Amino acid sequence: MDENREAGRTAGSRLPPRMPALMVVLTGVTGIVEAASLLALGPAFTAMQTGNVLFLAFGAAGAGRLETLAPGISLAAFVVGVVCGSHLESVTEIRGRRWFVIGLIAEAGLVLTAAGIGWGLAPQYGSPAPRHLAATAVLALAMGLRNTTIMRANVPGVPTTLVTRSMTAFLGASAMGRENAYGFGTAGWRLRGLSVMAMFAGGFLGALLLRAGWTVGWLLLPAAVTVLVVGLLYRSQPGLHTGQAPGREPSR
Repeated sequence: MDENREAGRTAGSRLPPRMPALMVVLTGVTGIVEAASLLALGPAFTAMQTGNVLFLAFGAAGAGRLETLAPGISLAAFVVGVVCGSHLESVTEIRGRRWFVIGLIAEAGLVLTAAGIGWGLAPQYGSPAPRHLAATAVLALAMGLRNTTIMRANVPGVPTTLVTRSMTAFLGASAMGRENAYGFGTAGWRLRGLSVMAMFAGGFLGALLLRAGWTVGWLLLPAAVTVLVVGLLYRSQPGLHTGQAPGREPSR
């Protein structure tokens, strides 16, 4: 079945009651993290690696006078995060543990580490110092792990680290697009809209707090706590006693 059609039918329908809301919260956290990494540490993205690939491509071509050190470090750390996260969650699942919770706890720990590295560190856009680069690397490591966690969870319509596809499906299934393949009139359509709004709200809040004088550490601290709380709330979901994600078949 077509992926978009499947997403439109399943989003929000076979998930634990709190799961869609938790994914929206994680999307908002991504906005805060990207505000810190792009506006205060980089410029570099840590979750949306498409931007870093383009930064490196433009820099290699000598166009735009773009810095490539921070994007390169972020991309390399992201790769490590994906690889380590994949192994961590696979081993956790084999042992019958809740890999989704473990993944979020590990992510929260990494974001908290980045907050410690950036404690008292003033935001700086361009020409990052070693501490800025170190915090960027740890954040990218955390976001690589997050992408692994969310892809394994396979919650339709809420990837939590980007909103391009969510926005496309939201508009296609809106009163303007009226496309049933994207879930027109379903709970999945509304969930995608909330995902886009959460990313905007997280980025807006992060940028606003930086303008208000918050340092990198203070900005990342609530982000780490929020991810940890999401993991604990998922762990408390009734009827979830294994590491299996909603909608996934047991591994064989």
